[in-house]
Amino acid sequence: MPIKVPDHLPAKEVLINENIFVMDESVAYHQDIRPLRIAILNLMPTKETTETQLLRLIGNTPLQVEFILLHPRTHTSKNTSPEHLEQFYKTFDDVKYERLDGMIITGAPVELYEFEDVTYWEELKQIMEWSKTHVTSTFHICWAAQAGLYHHFGVPKLGLEEKMFGVFPHTVSKPNVKLLRGFDELFLAPQSRHTEVRREDIERHPELEILSESEEAGVYIVATKDGKQIFVTGHSEYDACTLKYEYDRDINKGLEVAVPKNYYPNDDPAKPPLNTWRAHANLLFSNWLNYYVYQETPYDLHKGEYVI
Repeated sequence: MPIKVPDHLPAKEVLINENIFVMDESVAYHQDIRPLRIAILNLMPTKETTETQLLRLIGNTPLQVEFILLHPRTHTSKNTSPEHLEQFYKTFDDVKYERLDGMIITGAPVELYEFEDVTYWEELKQIMEWSKTHVTSTFHICWAAQAGLYHHFGVPKLGLEEKMFGVFPHTVSKPNVKLLRGFDELFLAPQSRHTEVRREDIERHPELEILSESEEAGVYIVATKDGKQIFVTGHSEYDACTLKYEYDRDINKGLEVAVPKNYYPNDDPAKPPLNTWRAHANLLFSNWLNYYVYQETPYDLHKGEYVI
């Protein structure tokens, strides 16, 4: 089934060219089916790029999805035009009286700040608290995973001596959990962060499960046992060239940055990188949408009538 995309969203043409099944709003309204309503709280500076990355994964599942793009009201974006935000985005105030099937909270380049020093931290806390009663399952990415673990459970984020940067092998820690169905025993996923959450801090909370880890990159996927909160410390949604963009950006700023590990062929930045994590990313998002959203959400969000 397709993802329902606003007619003029820039990501639409990119997705069509990649053979992702998208549907015009006008066509979707004539289908006798309730699409899943998924909010994407986009905290990334390059919002259009992140939209495309996430919609690519959401649109590659058998479920019809209607998405709502959100941005923090208490932060002014420097990299996304006001016109784009005005046309395609809402704020929390616009949806706080609604119920949603799922929500994705993206990462953000603010991990070196204390959580309380982030300009939109109070607003984000309000959204995360609201999600516990108004969203069937919430998927937190990278910094948002750290923020969610800190807000909900008090798990601290700790600085790394050097940036965790590259594509790392990860293993399955809980093979019988639905989120990991079909996962290879060893799979690759990108990481790009200066901070981490540690196993021993997570294990203090019996309501949390560590589902996947990396010997080098540490904890990767954490979830509450009821599946309502998913925390992913990496960036499985990244394009093949996203790490390259980050590396080139930092080099051009004159920063000392290591070549991302296991990314360029023969570790040569002159060679085009390969996407070695695409299958993992698609399976991760597909499993979340199917088992943690579709199978658990009410058919009528207000009446509490379930899909199955």
